Amino acid sequence: MVITNTREIIPFNQKTEQPLTKQKITILQINLGKRCNLACNHCHVEASPKRTEELCPEICQKLIDIINSFPQIETVDLTGGAPEMNYGFNLLVEAARKVKKEVIIRSNLTIFFEDGFEYLPEYFAKNKLRVVASLPCYLEDNVDKQRGKGVYNASIKAIQKLNQLGYGSDPQLILDLVYNPPIPKNNDFSLAPNQKNLQKDYKHFLQDNFEIVFNQLFTITNIPIGRTKYYLQNKQLYVSYLKFLESHYNPGTIDHLMCRNQLSVDYLGNIYDCDFNQMENIPATLANGEKLTLDRLLKLGNLDIIKEVKTAAYCYGCTAGSGSSCGGSLV
Repeated sequence: MVITNTREIIPFNQKTEQPLTKQKITILQINLGKRCNLACNHCHVEASPKRTEELCPEICQKLIDIINSFPQIETVDLTGGAPEMNYGFNLLVEAARKVKKEVIIRSNLTIFFEDGFEYLPEYFAKNKLRVVASLPCYLEDNVDKQRGKGVYNASIKAIQKLNQLGYGSDPQLILDLVYNPPIPKNNDFSLAPNQKNLQKDYKHFLQDNFEIVFNQLFTITNIPIGRTKYYLQNKQLYVSYLKFLESHYNPGTIDHLMCRNQLSVDYLGNIYDCDFNQMENIPATLANGEKLTLDRLLKLGNLDIIKEVKTAAYCYGCTAGSGSSCGGSLV
């Protein structure tokens, strides 16, 4: 049965029975912009080669100031679009590595073969960047349906290049892959498979067929925002999918949610609890309702001033089943 009334979905903050509080901030996730060489059909950022929004020098410098001012930041997580294509990528990488921060780059891998970006694999290795790369299936047909014709083969070649540089074998060169399910075409919904079991399948297939090695597989739920949301709405599946996620709510995921110890920053310098709230334009605020920006954080000299995480119905996507985050399943 297709559900069309959002009133049938219990508000997330009622399901948790108590406010979702912030913990000490240790991760700074930065969306450098919407410019990308791909236009994947599940992209919640709605990035594409036609998008031009990106970081500017002024905001980039404020981000560097944040990185330098707060030793509690352990990880700088760079995303996009294709973060490598947007202004400030190299500047932020080098600023963060200079002060010994872990740097995660969320790469689509195919960027390695675009004009002007051939240097990236060696640059990643030189700076010991942790690469988290999208490979939504280990089979070619499934990947190309989600991300575009030829993306699978380009991704395989890119991973092989990273392997040649030591990624996946050198303990200082971490390569993680990301699986996300196909977007549902009917109301026969499913959660992501067991992460450990699927990781074994990925490792066996990629090793046997391409001599590829990697560190971990992250399974990530399709959150119903961005292009996924529009697709589900067009199929009249949006509310039914939310209800499905709600019905699989797991309170054991709450302590591990990524929104609790990270700040998400957009290319304009605005602050959010997570990348999903950023895309839905739900800004983080102070207790008095004031929206947070990089300027405000720098002036206050404090990253731990958000008391409660802003929640929405799509939060069920992060708390359904084994949970879902930028680092895969939660429990």
